[in-house]
Amino acid sequence: MLLTMRDDDEPTGRVTLAQVAAKAGVSLSTVSKVLNGRPDVSAPTRVRIESLLDAHGYRRTSAAASEAPLIELVFHELESTWAMELIRGVENVAKSAGASVVLTESGTRHAPGPEWIDGVLRRRPLGVVLVFSTLPDELKHKLRSRAIPFAIVDPAGDPEPDVPSVGSANWAGGLAATRHLIELGHRRIAIISGPEDMLCSLARVDGFRSAMSMAGIEVDPELVRFGDFHVQGGFQHAETLLGHAEPPTAIFAGSDLQGLGVLEAARVRGLRVPTDLSVVGYDDIPLARWSSPALTTVHQPLRRMAETAAQMVLRLRRGEATEPRIELGTELVVRHSTARVPDADPVPGT
Repeated sequence: MLLTMRDDDEPTGRVTLAQVAAKAGVSLSTVSKVLNGRPDVSAPTRVRIESLLDAHGYRRTSAAASEAPLIELVFHELESTWAMELIRGVENVAKSAGASVVLTESGTRHAPGPEWIDGVLRRRPLGVVLVFSTLPDELKHKLRSRAIPFAIVDPAGDPEPDVPSVGSANWAGGLAATRHLIELGHRRIAIISGPEDMLCSLARVDGFRSAMSMAGIEVDPELVRFGDFHVQGGFQHAETLLGHAEPPTAIFAGSDLQGLGVLEAARVRGLRVPTDLSVVGYDDIPLARWSSPALTTVHQPLRRMAETAAQMVLRLRRGEATEPRIELGTELVVRHSTARVPDADPVPGT
């Protein structure tokens, strides 16, 4: 087995694993264990060996080890219908490439857990698609040292420039949703975004604030809420908002699941949607069109985002160049959960 080195390394341009072992001060079998993702190597030794492999630009050749015809898709949770859209997108690309998809649940919404890396190194997939906001440097180095390409489906943050990623226009989506409500005559508009430590949540709030500012409408801080993207979170925040002395006439939910929670909170309070309360969601998951009433929402192209990330991974697998960041557009989808406010004053410029 040979390692290809960078041009500015040793004159031969080649180094054997035995030489890597000598440089690391370990046995050849220890280097082999690290290459094969074996757990019985101490963390400091593993880091030292992986640093050498990475520094020498190691790329596994076809003779080095067989790769499973798999694309690995990694989430921090798999319980929402939102995740199903991403799974379908990766499956579409994998099928056309003659590969299968393996699903893994690990870590938090920000990054996979440290235990995940050993498993993926043993599986040796064609590539990895991660649904996180970033990837720690140590995990990036380990994947690159095994020539396992990766990309992030990133509706949630802003990865580093060296991480291939696919995102969507969150600010524009927040702007479009809020403008729609303003054009219907709503002035007291609330927003229930996602977690406050996620850039997608903040971008949607920024779009909301921009639309309100352009219409000359002051934002009541009490009507700006950060949720968790789940039904229960939408329900709880809507309960609080609708219990105000001056409740909102419209709520923009930062996800369709939260939007469903808002619909339930309105039902519990005896409010009719959209007669008494207009509701806009975000994502346009299939369930949104079957809610009662059908949910007006911002279409985030989740399936296409996943397809694009999987295609990026396969291009990298073939040694082809790919854009470091691709951002897809969002689009307002008007259904039956929003309505005009009777006798509302027109908003200048709308």
